[in-house]
Amino acid sequence: MEIQPQLENESSVLVFTLYGLNETMENRYVFFSLTALFFPLMVFCNVTVIFTIISYKKFHEPMYLFICNLCVNGLFGTAGFYPKFMYDLLSYDHVISYVGCMNQIFVIYSSALCDFSTLTVMAYDRYVAICRPLGYHSIMTSQRVLQCILFCWLTPMLCMAVAVILVSRLTLCGSTVEKLYCEIWAVAKLSCFSTTLNNVFGYFLILTYFGHAVFIFCSYIYLIKMCRKSIEGRKKFIQTCVPHLLSLINVSTALLFDVLYSRYGSKNLQQGVRNFMALEFLLMPPILNPIIYGLNLKKVRQQVIRLFFKKQV
Repeated sequence: MEIQPQLENESSVLVFTLYGLNETMENRYVFFSLTALFFPLMVFCNVTVIFTIISYKKFHEPMYLFICNLCVNGLFGTAGFYPKFMYDLLSYDHVISYVGCMNQIFVIYSSALCDFSTLTVMAYDRYVAICRPLGYHSIMTSQRVLQCILFCWLTPMLCMAVAVILVSRLTLCGSTVEKLYCEIWAVAKLSCFSTTLNNVFGYFLILTYFGHAVFIFCSYIYLIKMCRKSIEGRKKFIQTCVPHLLSLINVSTALLFDVLYSRYGSKNLQQGVRNFMALEFLLMPPILNPIIYGLNLKKVRQQVIRLFFKKQV
């Protein structure tokens, strides 16, 4: 008879405690200063690429619109982490409400999946541009581009909405999340009972988006074979596909760190190492993506230079 009230109390978690910063608080002002420099820089780089692509009609082409989408997604994902992280660096109590935790999970991980979806449609766009150049504009119409962008956003959001619903139905026996932010595996580990359904759906997501990565790599292997046949094809591949591959490796490595840490991370690792593994996909892709495309794509680079140095150009 006493078990039922106990379970009711256990399931009514209103606030989570974030444990990730506890062992590094002695350096919190250093971390805050670095974050206060990094976050505006990341926002500036992404906004610059977005503004450049939107402002100039010559960039209103599928490839550049997908790059713009990638940068918008970078801002979306980091908005779910950095403001709260910076607040926690100046606070002694690292807590987040239950609703805030679910929202953070939804924003951060739907953004991460959106990165993969965007890179997938970019691979398809490059395949059409290089392998079917004469039919490119008839295939990549405005309607097709809109459908691709909607796919990039709606599919990850639907997946994460299901994941959040599955987590929110769990009865929790704890409220301490051992990360710097709310992470879906960390919250699921607090469950009093079996999380088989959550694990099955989690592995389904991992396999689905791993399939995205396999599709991208296979398409690029095919493109490399095709581009070897002509100098023009090799030039187009180097100019537009190499930045895409760098971005894919960047995002894949970052998410691999997060998944491995979440599923198999050991408490024997130093807190700083664990924090880096947890943050890598929130630190690197949002800053490297606009730099990769802004510096490697000649047209974008030239327009950014004109934007800031009109008198010199």
